[in-house]
Amino acid sequence: MIRVFDICFSLLGLVCGFPVLLVIYLVGLFDTGAPLFRQERVGRHQKPFTLVKFRTMRVGTASVASHLASTTSITRLGGFLRRTKLDELPQLWNVLKGEMSLVGPRPGLFNQDELTRERAARGVFDVRPGITGLAQVSNIDMSTPGLLAETDQKMIQNLSVGDYFKYIFMTVAGKGAGDRVK
Repeated sequence: MIRVFDICFSLLGLVCGFPVLLVIYLVGLFDTGAPLFRQERVGRHQKPFTLVKFRTMRVGTASVASHLASTTSITRLGGFLRRTKLDELPQLWNVLKGEMSLVGPRPGLFNQDELTRERAARGVFDVRPGITGLAQVSNIDMSTPGLLAETDQKMIQNLSVGDYFKYIFMTVAGKGAGDRVK
């Protein structure tokens, strides 16, 4: 049932949000010259997939978890996109393709060994990663891998259709700080 919601909402978001996506893309061309950011992430069953977002950091910034990046690498447009969570919109394509869900554990990087171990031990990789979830609306990020994996596991074990919509609504309403950067 959740997958049906994912398909419907991601398709609706991409079609209705196309003007916003286009404007952000065009402004991003002037901001960094490369408005889309692609990065290999750990997906369902620990298989790699390419996550797509709007670029919020300067081209050439090291590929590390956000909490390890420097705030000096964030562009002015990037700061706005992060605060409003608009940088996540291109991930609707990942959702439509079936690589992600709207709600699920945020996909980590392959170099985040502790997080990957913690999530593997807790069965977190049995589900599609998501754009938002319990950890995100609770301000828990990848800087605390054990707590993040524990929160992801709790969400997965208890996720209902009501929770699915609650986490989406909370995210759209601005709950959660998004990816923290030093």
